[in-house]
Amino acid sequence: MLEKFAYYCLVYPLSLLPLRVLYLMTDLFFLLLITVFPYRKKVIDKNLKLSFPELSDHERKKIKRKFYRHFTDILAEGIKNLSFSKKQYSRRVTVKNNSLMERLYSEGRNVLLVSGHYNNWEWIITAQDMIFRHKAFGIGKRMTSKFWDQKVNQRRNRFGMTVIHRLNQKQILEDYTEKPHAVLLLSDQSPTDPLKCYWTQFLNQETAVIFGTELLANQKDYAVVFFATKKVKRGHYELELELITENASDTKWGEITEAHTKLLEKVIRKSPEYWLWSHKRWKRVIPDNFEELKSKQEKRFNEKFNK
Repeated sequence: MLEKFAYYCLVYPLSLLPLRVLYLMTDLFFLLLITVFPYRKKVIDKNLKLSFPELSDHERKKIKRKFYRHFTDILAEGIKNLSFSKKQYSRRVTVKNNSLMERLYSEGRNVLLVSGHYNNWEWIITAQDMIFRHKAFGIGKRMTSKFWDQKVNQRRNRFGMTVIHRLNQKQILEDYTEKPHAVLLLSDQSPTDPLKCYWTQFLNQETAVIFGTELLANQKDYAVVFFATKKVKRGHYELELELITENASDTKWGEITEAHTKLLEKVIRKSPEYWLWSHKRWKRVIPDNFEELKSKQEKRFNEKFNK
């Protein structure tokens, strides 16, 4: 009951306000974050210190302040995402080099679009089916609240996106045959099981990376495209695409995962304030039998895909 009240009487009515008004409200929240209520300060400080040990405390503090500034913008834009129109998205989300996706579409190729929680990922999810000719799918985790999971995904899906979950993705993607499709994956979430993921260096730390992108690419012959989201100005974003591979079968174990992880790291290092530093990204501990685990994973992968 409380969730329904919050959505119908507070959050959705707020989304109907002009974005500039929402920005004014979150500007106040930004002032509170940097003075009275520093949201997840310990998590952010720890993440920044481990990721950028070469920077001074003052330099990391500047990144944190810029992150809070951007974070409050994302809150305003996330609320507005519930009621934005197609016209508003077309003005605010653009693609720098769409010729790559156009070519893959004309060749009938399905695509994995991979990136991370950088800049405004919610707008990209909602607008994907308008941006590209490929039918849009997105793979995401279920929210703890069934009500919010249903409502948020209803709004994400209203312009053609279909959000699917890990447990039903295989059947849905196999059943869809109307036209080439593109599946969006945000690869920087902390994996549930550290024994089933891929471990690599990311932002100066041993990091567990979800292996789903690489598995899907090899299972279903997807082309893999990384997208970097640039903040052009407040409330305006531009995607830049980079092809990782058109032939997953020609790649070695870990090659695709290493590629999209390093591309994301490059984007973060260029403008670190736009990544989600408040997320507990490094809560998984590298297994004691890491080398043995790595060898077994590579062997199973090569046997499964005849490499």
